[in-house]
Amino acid sequence: MELLEAMNWRYAAKKMNGQKVPAEKLNTILEAIRLSASSAGLQPYTVVVIDNHELKGKIHELACPQPQVVEGSHLLVFASWTNVEAAQIDAYMQLIADTRGVSAESLTPFSDSIKGGILSKTPEDRFIWAARQAYIALGSGLIAAALEHVDATPMEGFNAAALDEILDLPAKGLKSVALLALGYRDEEKDFLSKAPKVRRARKDLFIELT
Repeated sequence: MELLEAMNWRYAAKKMNGQKVPAEKLNTILEAIRLSASSAGLQPYTVVVIDNHELKGKIHELACPQPQVVEGSHLLVFASWTNVEAAQIDAYMQLIADTRGVSAESLTPFSDSIKGGILSKTPEDRFIWAARQAYIALGSGLIAAALEHVDATPMEGFNAAALDEILDLPAKGLKSVALLALGYRDEEKDFLSKAPKVRRARKDLFIELT
C-alpha cells in the first residue's frame, strides 16, 4: 500500500476477528518501532510483545476490558523507564561507540549534553519525557501496521498499576504508558469498519507561514 492510501485505510478497530498476524508482518512492525525516532536516540522505553492467550485474558480481566486485547493477534505494551539515570546514558554511549567504531571518550561532549538536559529534571519529569518518547515509537508502529495492512488499535484507557503488576514491570524499572493491539478488523461486528474517516481539513489543522 502507498503511504496515504494506508493512512486512509487505517482506523482504531473496535472489534477484531482473532486472525493471527503473520510473523513477517509482525517483525516488520516491530522493526519499524525499533528504528523509530527518539530524543537523542536514547529510546528510554521497552516494548513488551504478548502473544499468550491466557496472559492476554488476564490483562483483559484485570487491567483493560477492551475486546481488542483478547480478539487481537498480539498486544504490545509500551513501557517507559521509570527513572532515566547516568548508567543508562553511559550504556547508550558505549553502544554508539561499538556500532560506529569510535572511542567512548570521543562521545563525552554528547554524553555530557544529554546528561545535563535529562538528569537535571526531577524523576517525575524524566518519566514524562520518557513516556513522550514511547509515544513516538507508538506512532511509528501505527504507520508500519497500516502499510502492512494490519489493524492496530492504540489504547490508553487501562489500569496501569494492575497491568504493571501482572507483567512485573516495576522490578524491571518500567511503567506502562500505552497499549497497541494488532490484528484484523471484524467487518461484520465493527460498526466503524466501513465508516468514512473523519479528520479536520488541512486549512483548519495547519498554519502555513511562507
